[in-house]
Amino acid sequence: MRLKVLFLFVFLSFAFAKAQTYEVGPWIGGSNIIGDVGSTQFIAPNDLTFGGIFKWNRSSRHSFRASLLVGNMIGDDNDSDDRSRDLRGYNYDYRLIEASVGIEYTFWDWRLHTGEPQLTPYLYTGITGFQYEEFGLNTATNQLEEFDTFRGLAVPMVLGVKSNVLGQHLVLAAEVGIRYTFTDNLDGSFPGDGDTGFATRNFGNISNNDWYVFSGISLTYTFGRKPCYCDF
Repeated sequence: MRLKVLFLFVFLSFAFAKAQTYEVGPWIGGSNIIGDVGSTQFIAPNDLTFGGIFKWNRSSRHSFRASLLVGNMIGDDNDSDDRSRDLRGYNYDYRLIEASVGIEYTFWDWRLHTGEPQLTPYLYTGITGFQYEEFGLNTATNQLEEFDTFRGLAVPMVLGVKSNVLGQHLVLAAEVGIRYTFTDNLDGSFPGDGDTGFATRNFGNISNNDWYVFSGISLTYTFGRKPCYCDF
């Protein structure tokens, strides 16, 4: 009986060690908006973003990925190198929540079940839904003021690098991801025709939609059955 239990324990330990189809873990980093208020830098994380990420390694070159992230979005014209923005002095501070699903493509084979050290750059894209508190420029106070909750879609374009150098069941990744949105009002510059409750004025470049950027790291734990890539 003891021999059977020992054999079962060894078998399950070996199977679990080689079974690394899935990954799950926390994501933490910073955020910034590419718009008409605040810094003119494209990648300038200025406040905390955190959440979780899940991956299904469907083949050695691609994974299905889902994530839920919460970022604090801050913009201040006084942080800009543009003199006109600095003199204008607009600012905003709000929380943005996003849920994203899509495909992560690795440049090189990603075979965690082999037990060998792995390192590869990757690209991720898919579809993202986000929610935030919408702002507009109040002409009476000449300040950005919150007036509604906005929900929209974005297209993520993420570039990163990942490795299992921390251990057989741990994957460390670092990435920078821009999200193209279908709104020009992440910064309050173009509130549109909605009922804000106060008179508004558009400003900035109203011909281009806004982007937001999440830059950070994730640490995922691998688990699941041994993958079968025979169909891919």
